[in-house]
Amino acid sequence: MSSENTVADRLLEDARKKTAKSESPMMGKVALIVGAIALLVSPISILGWIVGAVAVGLGVAAVRRPVSAKQAKIAIALGAAAILIGVFFYTLNLALL
Repeated sequence: MSSENTVADRLLEDARKKTAKSESPMMGKVALIVGAIALLVSPISILGWIVGAVAVGLGVAAVRRPVSAKQAKIAIALGAAAILIGVFFYTLNLALL
């Protein structure tokens, strides 16, 4: 009987860890911070594209969690804006050559 209890306890502990992990707003915060950094470095064309794409990717991953969905949507918007600003400065540099 004690072996069944340890298995049940272990399964319950694993389920609690998974629930706590999915309820953590950390992914949304990280996506938001990366999105803000992407917006700041977006005038440097290629760096803005890379960091903007990372912000969009993290935002998409975080939007699945209901706790951080709002932050994730903002991070996706910031990442997309950084990519667009990077494209603008890239084409501006090409036009001035």
